Amino acid sequence: MPSAPRLLALETSTDTLSVALGDGVPGGALWQHSGPGGALASTTLLPLVRQLLDTAGWAMDSLDAVVFGRGPGSFTGLRTACAVAQGLAYGARPGGLPVLPVDTLLALAEEARFVQQQAGQSGPGAIAALLDARMAEMYVATYACTATGLAPLAPPRLCAPPDLGTYLREHLPAGRPALLAGNVFETYAPALADVTGERLHALPTASALLRLAPALLAAGAAVPARDALPLYVRDKVAQTTEERERLRATVPTP
Repeated sequence: MPSAPRLLALETSTDTLSVALGDGVPGGALWQHSGPGGALASTTLLPLVRQLLDTAGWAMDSLDAVVFGRGPGSFTGLRTACAVAQGLAYGARPGGLPVLPVDTLLALAEEARFVQQQAGQSGPGAIAALLDARMAEMYVATYACTATGLAPLAPPRLCAPPDLGTYLREHLPAGRPALLAGNVFETYAPALADVTGERLHALPTASALLRLAPALLAAGAAVPARDALPLYVRDKVAQTTEERERLRATVPTP
């Protein structure tokens, strides 16, 4: 594989759809687009991919890998990303392109790290990536910020907003500044009122996937297209009426 690979990245795990084309190298080639996702992702993703390829002047069969956010996140969005990544990889050339599944919360943490870096701020010692999982829960994972990149401290899991403070005390290194990054701060404001730490609204992006990709590819994280599988974390899509009523009685309203 060349030192500056040609990569396509797809991120559809939230209500924002993000697509990027580039080499993942700092200051290198980059074409990107973001817009409404959710139910629209399945109909707009392929046209956006074609548009970016045309703009870059790259052929699909010239790519080295398809990178996608594997989750956790929206069930529909994750299935869309997996299906499109597989279809593009198989259709690109005989035998297919390799695909690179990347944890959504790792991409979120990378986006937060990058935003702070671009703003000239000193990097945090660790990042807690927090993504709204709906049903009064959050997806959360923690990462240490090292000289060579983000190192997982705890794998993605579900967490109830009132339990976040305890979770962070258990999974963030003591005595090091930590950044809380994600899209949960307004939705769960009452439950998170006593949680300390700097906060940054952020989402996983396709450009963050590109920045992570070269190191992950070098580490052998790419898989055949048939293994483009989602990471759900939550196995249950919806609640029963009884569960919804019980939540209404226990979750404080803003």
